[in-house]
Amino acid sequence: MTLKIALIGAGAMGGAIGARLIETGQHLIVFDLNKDAVKALTDKGGQAATSAAEAAAASDYVITSLNSPQIVRAAIFGTDGVAQSAKPGMLIIDMSSIDPAATRELAQMAGERGLRWVDSPLSGGAPKAATGNLTLMCGGPDTDVTEAKTVLSHVASNITRMGDHGAGQTTKLINQVLCGLNFMAVAEATQLALDAGVDAEMIPVALKGGRADSAILQEYMPRFATKDYRRTGRIDNMVKDLNGAQDLARQTNTSMPMTALCTEIHRMLTAAGLGGEDQAALMEYFRGPDKEQFE
Repeated sequence: MTLKIALIGAGAMGGAIGARLIETGQHLIVFDLNKDAVKALTDKGGQAATSAAEAAAASDYVITSLNSPQIVRAAIFGTDGVAQSAKPGMLIIDMSSIDPAATRELAQMAGERGLRWVDSPLSGGAPKAATGNLTLMCGGPDTDVTEAKTVLSHVASNITRMGDHGAGQTTKLINQVLCGLNFMAVAEATQLALDAGVDAEMIPVALKGGRADSAILQEYMPRFATKDYRRTGRIDNMVKDLNGAQDLARQTNTSMPMTALCTEIHRMLTAAGLGGEDQAALMEYFRGPDKEQFE
């Protein structure tokens, strides 16, 4: 059965999700303030909307993929937002990565307007979205998450309900702690391999299946080694997520010294103008001063 799905937010991640939904035969109505992002999806067969409200009015489900709780709030409850035209009981699936407290507040606001909410942040990035193999961690009532899987199964191969509203976002923060630390570990190990004269691109092959193996090792060590900085994510988005993890840690009085260091390194790179670059640009942290300036 073809589903009518409104996609609000067609950036790097939303665009990949939208492209996959179109590829699997779904009817996609897309809205984004970036007209080029919308065009990229309409060229694939999507339908453009002039507002989030217009997109929602023509759809059975709404997916949001946005960068902050403030933007999500505006897209859903602001002028020409989803709530102005959504059918009673419509299910909103928020695939943004935002903080758990904001998610609970947004879910409550939706409920007061007769709408339903599932937080469904993701792991795997645009490459996994393209193949329908995202990992999703969901928060919301069991029946709503089950219904959301009707939509999400087109883009994800692993979908887990973690609890009520906000539980998905909490799990995403934990995911980002693990990813952030792993990115840093692999980048550091790559630099050691390069400096020691070992073929860093062969290390993932040599360690495959061992305890040090990981998806990040397999995908990123070759990219780190060759300075392949093509964008599939953003360093400043990792800063946002690690900040969120630290905020949660303060609320729970959890000590996270390694996360604190990882966050500071990402902040340094962002301050140096690399915030919009992919995680592969972590290698710039190891570049060091140019020797020629001392000669």
